[in-house]
Formats: sequence, structure tokens, C-alpha cells
Amino acid sequence: MGDAPSALDAEYAAYLGRFEEMLGPCEFGAYAKFQGRLVKKLRYDEFEQRWRDHQKALSAYAGIVERGDTINDAVVKLLRERSDELLLERII
Repeated sequence: MGDAPSALDAEYAAYLGRFEEMLGPCEFGAYAKFQGRLVKKLRYDEFEQRWRDHQKALSAYAGIVERGDTINDAVVKLLRERSDELLLERII
């Protein structure tokens, strides 16, 4: 993380806050149970990749809905998985 806080830095800080609040204290790399699923406490670099995956899936989903296309199951699955890993509320 650089000198000036970025939007990604803020998202990571929010993620760490959610993790602490929802799952309690946990070492990085350790797993905790969330909604019946084991989720790993992510280091920044792991979070960054999963966050980018989530944003891409969210953008694809929004485009599908906007166009009125049939929703791709792979997009839905990825969005749900990343939402759980990032401790975000599922939109679908």
C-alpha cells in the first residue's frame, strides 16, 4: 500500500473491519466459518485479486441485467463466491 490511500486500500481496510466484526480475531491465512462456508483471512495481495474478480463479475452481471440477457451461471457463481470471501452482502 502506497503513501496516499487508494480506493483499494480503503476497501481492504473495510474488509479487515468486517472480518474482525463478523468473525472475530484471526491470523492472516487462517480460516473462519461464514454462512456455512470456510473463508480465509486474506493478505492484501490476495484481497486485491479477489476484489478485482468481484468487480469484473459485478460489472458483467450489471451489463447482463441492463441488456435483459439470460444470466450466465458462471458469473453468478463467481459473484457469490467472491462476495462470501470478501464478506460482502450478496446482491443475488
